[in-house]
Amino acid sequence: MSLKSIDAKMLQKMFLSGAKALDERKEYINELNVFPVPDGDTGTNMTMTIIAAAKEVSSIENLTMEQLGKAISSGSLRGARGNSGVIMSQIFRGFVKGIRGNDTLDVNTLANAVQHAADTAYKAVMKPKEGTILTVARAGADKAMDLIINHDTEDIIEFCDIVAQSMEETLLKTPELLPVLKQAGVVDSGGEGLMTFLRGAVDALKGKAPDITIKRKKNPNITKIVKTSVSDADIKFGYCTEFIIMLEQNTSVVEAQLKEYLQKIGDCVVVVADDEIVKVHVHTNDPGLAIQKALSYGQLTSMKIDNMREEHNEKVIRDAEKIAKQGEAAKKQEIDTKPVRKKIGFIAVSAGEGLSDIFCDLKVDYIIEGGQTMNPSTDDMLTAIDNVNADNIFILPNNGNIILAANQAKELTKDKNIIVIPSKNIPQGIAALINYTEGSSVSDNEKNMSTEMLNIKSGQVTYAVRDTNMDGMNIKKGDFMGLTDKTIVAVGKTAKDAAKELIKALADDCSELVCLYYGANTTEEEAESLADEIVANYSGIDVEVQYGGQPVYSYYISVE
Repeated sequence: MSLKSIDAKMLQKMFLSGAKALDERKEYINELNVFPVPDGDTGTNMTMTIIAAAKEVSSIENLTMEQLGKAISSGSLRGARGNSGVIMSQIFRGFVKGIRGNDTLDVNTLANAVQHAADTAYKAVMKPKEGTILTVARAGADKAMDLIINHDTEDIIEFCDIVAQSMEETLLKTPELLPVLKQAGVVDSGGEGLMTFLRGAVDALKGKAPDITIKRKKNPNITKIVKTSVSDADIKFGYCTEFIIMLEQNTSVVEAQLKEYLQKIGDCVVVVADDEIVKVHVHTNDPGLAIQKALSYGQLTSMKIDNMREEHNEKVIRDAEKIAKQGEAAKKQEIDTKPVRKKIGFIAVSAGEGLSDIFCDLKVDYIIEGGQTMNPSTDDMLTAIDNVNADNIFILPNNGNIILAANQAKELTKDKNIIVIPSKNIPQGIAALINYTEGSSVSDNEKNMSTEMLNIKSGQVTYAVRDTNMDGMNIKKGDFMGLTDKTIVAVGKTAKDAAKELIKALADDCSELVCLYYGANTTEEEAESLADEIVANYSGIDVEVQYGGQPVYSYYISVE
């Protein structure tokens, strides 16, 4: 079968088929994560990015190539999560620009669009790294241009097969281009995600994907009972905790085991399983325990934690204020409640109740819940920006995998000046805020915050999710690891042991202060014991212990 051109209907089918293929293979892509840490979420991020676009693509009423292009570009840009998701969205953005103005696409138009897609993705990354999704995209662009320059084919199916084959070959070579991939024995996960999408799209082109429906599971409805006549003291378990688990094992087993565990740490337990997901609701005094247990079954999404005692107190205050305002209503006919626009505002990404409290104390206006295990989307960033009434807004991503999404939100914002401070972890974000100087110019603060946060050394402690040998260390599943900038420098049987070795790698003769932010699954007693040992072993070093409450990571550590 020879095909000289495709229309909007076929391109729509190809996109949805590619999205379905990626959705079905996301867990495999997650497992390609180089480091054996419990936050390998490339497949999840890419899938959530493309599903955001697929929702818009599938809901177009009057299908045209122009409307399809807008849906693909807008949906993926706003839904982009993590570096891989943002790069994927930029690939789509470039492709859409390349086909603009055409009602049908031939080989020449497709080749130019593929070229434009690769160029746009490279430009979006400040320091492009070869051996990644970018390299795979570039291989496709180079082969596409060769085909039209040499007039090798006018058949779109043949064109797509040849381009895809070149990209597949390049994907298999990524371990040779990036030593860390070779060490781990995997290909680049982002590149695999791109190829998974492309394979699905080409299948649709060949008529091999008759069903392009993406079966997104409906979230079971949970009825939240609010007791309006209860006192703060009557609330036995203070945190309403909800999340969804994307399963990696048998549904029925998980449902029974998790329900039994949650009933031991809280009440109002609801665990509803539906094929590959489990919706969880529990009232507990330690949300971290629930989250930690859930992570042993799979990836988490749609996480939400509410302080019910705080909500109760706020309701009491609101009711009192309402009565007072009703008394004043007769005296004031018009009340201007519009807040005064500030000159400076702050947005920070935080994972953990204690960390969020710290950022609030540092005058952050809006906190986005997310981080290592749940990367916020560009749309989450835009929502935060909308909610901060300021001319200039500093954003602290506090995670290297969120910086691109923050920058993408900056580009999409026209009515406010957005300054992204490229903080790669929580300690850097805290250091940046501490070094903000009231009264200094925006540009001076940007420079000072970005510079000073790099003067601290930072790391984190978490557990291994698989056996591996990396950075010269033999690591077993369940071991605790100390990491600095994604390099493993310590391995121990306990979090405390790994933390001590990590601090040994971070501290030097000039070090004066160590800050320990302990996580949801670490006790204050253990953190204080670790602090005592640091003080005893390092002359002239002070130690601060703070509750972070972050899941997965036992400690965030900074040394300065």
